Amino acid sequence: MNGIMNKPANFSSIWSIEGIHYSTGKPFRLEVNNGIISEICEIKELSNQQTKVYVAPGLIDNQVNGYAGIDFSGNSLNDNDLLTAAQAIWSEGVTSFIPTIITNSHESIVKNLTILGEACKADDQLRKSIPGFHLEGPYLSPVEGYRGCHPEQYMRKPSYKEFSEYQKASGGRIIQVTVAPELEGAMEFIKECTRNGIVVAIGHTNASADQINMAVDCGATISTHLGNGCANLIHRHNNPLWPQLANKKLTPSIIADGHHLTADEIKVFCKIKGTDNIILTSDVIYLTGMAPGRYSFLGADVVLKDNGMLINEELNCLAGASFPLKKGVENIMKLAGYSLSVAVKMASENVAHVYGLNSIGKLEKGKRADIILFEMKDNQIQIKQTILNGNTVFKNN
Repeated sequence: MNGIMNKPANFSSIWSIEGIHYSTGKPFRLEVNNGIISEICEIKELSNQQTKVYVAPGLIDNQVNGYAGIDFSGNSLNDNDLLTAAQAIWSEGVTSFIPTIITNSHESIVKNLTILGEACKADDQLRKSIPGFHLEGPYLSPVEGYRGCHPEQYMRKPSYKEFSEYQKASGGRIIQVTVAPELEGAMEFIKECTRNGIVVAIGHTNASADQINMAVDCGATISTHLGNGCANLIHRHNNPLWPQLANKKLTPSIIADGHHLTADEIKVFCKIKGTDNIILTSDVIYLTGMAPGRYSFLGADVVLKDNGMLINEELNCLAGASFPLKKGVENIMKLAGYSLSVAVKMASENVAHVYGLNSIGKLEKGKRADIILFEMKDNQIQIKQTILNGNTVFKNN
C-alpha cells in the first residue's frame, strides 16, 4: 500500500513503505527495522494505484531562526517552545534542523542556548531531530547592508573565550558558527573553532578576496546564505561574492524562497558550484505560518507581506524568510529547471555531507529511517507523512 503499513499485532519493529522513488521515478518498497532502513527494492507496481505518493529522505534545514510564533533568539523563549516549533517543522517535511541563535546581548545568547540545550537533553525526539545549533553572530560585519537586520549594538570581535561560554551553555551542542573574516582576530578564531570540530561559515561579510581565501585556509567551509547579508550597492569587481563563488572549498547555502535570490542568481550559483556542492536553506524566522502584518523582530519593526516577503523598511533589507524549506525545493525545480531528484538532494544529502551526518540524508540501506511521503500538486509539495528514526512525527489524514 502507499504509505506506512500497519504494524502487526505482535508489535514487530519491521514494517515497509511503498511509493514512487523521488529520484528514479519508479515504484519501490522500503523496509525499516528498528528505525533503520534495512531493504530497498524496485517493484513492478504499487499495491494501491489511487494516488501517486513520492518517498524521499527527510529534508535537513541548517538555518532555522524560529518557527510558528517561536523565536529562538527572543526574550520570551521557554522550555516547551523547541518541541512546539519542531512539531510544526516536521509537518513541512523537515526531519533534521539546526536551531539558529542570532546576534544579541551576551546574556540573551547564554540564556537561550541554555534553554535550547536543556530541551534537547530532555527529549529523545528532539535529540534525534537536532544535530546541533548554529550561532549566526555576533561576530559579523557591523557595516550597514552587510549586517542585514542584525542589531549593530551587539556586534563584536570574535572571541573563542566567549564562544566557549556559549558552547558550555548549549551543553556542547553548537556545531556551526558564522563569522565575518575581516574582523580582528577572526583567523585565529576560525582555526580554534575548526580544531574543536565546529563548522565555520563565512557570512554577513565585506571581506576582501585575500581575507576570504585565508579564512578557507584556516578552516571555513560554508558560505552562509550566499548573495544575501550583502549591501545593495557593491563594487562590480571587488566584492565578497566573487571570491566565495570562485573558491572550490566553499559550499554555499542559498535561500531559494523566491525573494532572496533571483532565478538567474540561483542558476549561476548552481552552475558555478555544481548541484553537489550547494545546499538549500530556509533562514526562516518565527513569523513562518503567521498572517501578513507588522511585527517586531530583533528590536525593529518588520512587515510580512501577502507574498511571504519579510522587510525591515527602515534598513531597506529582508528580515529573514517566512517559507519552509520545501519552498526552496519547489523553486529549484520551478526557477532553475532542475529535477525533483536534484532539488531534494540539495536539501538533504548535500546538507548531511557538509556536517558529516553520515546516518541521514539518503534513502539507503543502513541509514536512519528519516523519510517523507508527499504528493506533487500544481508543482507544490504536499507532505503526507514525516517519519523520524522510524517513527511517525506527522501524518496528514
